[in-house]
Amino acid sequence: MRQLPEPLKALVDQFSRLPGLGPKSALRCAMTLLKWPESETRQFGLAIHDLRDKLHLCGCCGALTDTDPCPICADPARSAETLCLVAEWDSMLTLEEGGFYKGLYLILGGLLAPLDNVTPDSLEVDRLRRRLRQGTVKELILALGTTVEAESTASYIRTLVGREFPDVLVTRLAQGIPLGAEVKFMDKETLRQSLRYRQTL
Repeated sequence: MRQLPEPLKALVDQFSRLPGLGPKSALRCAMTLLKWPESETRQFGLAIHDLRDKLHLCGCCGALTDTDPCPICADPARSAETLCLVAEWDSMLTLEEGGFYKGLYLILGGLLAPLDNVTPDSLEVDRLRRRLRQGTVKELILALGTTVEAESTASYIRTLVGREFPDVLVTRLAQGIPLGAEVKFMDKETLRQSLRYRQTL
């Protein structure tokens, strides 16, 4: 890439830092921008600039937003009695796409991973405490996944809430065999979860 003009090389270097983009893909992206009309490339640059200037975290749930509170937290039609705890913002987006959950959210900011130095102090545990202290939440739904880190985090949160907020019901997303699947094709952990969280018919 040494033979590239300096402005192009600088842009390629920046694109290369994005996940999934190597030097060749970064060069293709930069060359594509050069083919765009000038007004579009300037608009693209302005969008990147505004990303840092206009986006911030919602003071209530911790989601990325350009308003505070975010549209979900500000929606009076949503139930404040149900709080769904997710690890990251993209998990909240996925749940929202379904359109079936009508409560509020709180983004934890990750999952406990001691080997990676992710401790309770690294997560939004204090934000969760402040939210529960308001006294409106009746049910806390743990939507953290089924990894080892998710299980560890769920156990920590369940213990914390049980000790400090005993009136709050703690639930988790159902786990087990997905629709359309056969038992013989399931892995042992999925079967274990299915048996553990079996339902009454």
